[in-house]
Amino acid sequence: MASLATAASEKASIEAFRRDVIDASKTMLVLVDFWAEWCGPCKTLTPMLERAVAANPDRVALVKIDVDKNQTLASQFRIQSIPTVYAFLGGQPVDGFQGALGERELKAFIDRLLAGAPLPAAEADAEAEITAMLEAAEQANAAGAHEDAAAMLGTLARELPERENIAGKFALTLLALGQTDVAAQALAAVPAESKDGDVVRARAAIALAAEAVPVDDLAGLLADVAAHPDDHQKRFDLAGALLAKGDRDGAADALLAIIAADRQWNDAAARTTLLKMFEATGLDDPWSIRTRARLRSVLFS
Repeated sequence: MASLATAASEKASIEAFRRDVIDASKTMLVLVDFWAEWCGPCKTLTPMLERAVAANPDRVALVKIDVDKNQTLASQFRIQSIPTVYAFLGGQPVDGFQGALGERELKAFIDRLLAGAPLPAAEADAEAEITAMLEAAEQANAAGAHEDAAAMLGTLARELPERENIAGKFALTLLALGQTDVAAQALAAVPAESKDGDVVRARAAIALAAEAVPVDDLAGLLADVAAHPDDHQKRFDLAGALLAKGDRDGAADALLAIIAADRQWNDAAARTTLLKMFEATGLDDPWSIRTRARLRSVLFS
């Protein structure tokens, strides 16, 4: 932590500010704390700032400016009340606040700014390696080499358990390999409220797997449904059998037929399953967009 409180002269203070704030902010986030010895709220805020910096010393620095001893700097920044904190990135002030924030508010303020701050060289190199491996896994999945993709993503998931997106991609790849139980384990540590797209897709696919029940005599089931068109349970069983076979369109046809006949049947089970299919496929997938349009047509016809 740099300090300007004991600068010997106005010129030295300005030079120190240029070095410790302007120049330093080109490689990290710099928080400038305008304070004074007589300021009560400053004594509350400064320790929180110091803890925040200590938690991330490679990316955040704190510079304290005593306004009584650095009146020129205080005047240049139009400091009218203290504490006042300015945040610098890229040699420029990018945000700030007045008064003493709470610990949680301060953390949110810093985290938001760090999202736009440059990474240290070592972290940038590591992030580039992670990105390259994720791209390689994506290419392997696209080529059908799911085992190779699973090996890469499994390694990343073990090394970076906090990355929800990696856990989601790993689970989807395991699902492509038919390893539903292992995919569920891969998501066990991911918070239930996660909004990561791949996590949502994987969880929906895992839930669908329980409903995708193969049957030995699919032709017989098709004939049975044709003979008893009002038996929604048989048609629902058919949807599950078609899902297990990988016939997504056939399963959707069966579910839409149930919804058209009785949308509330079995606590709206057909619509619930169809929505899971959308989530598992991806809401932006062309199949989902097309089939959701069919669902809207049924619901509002």
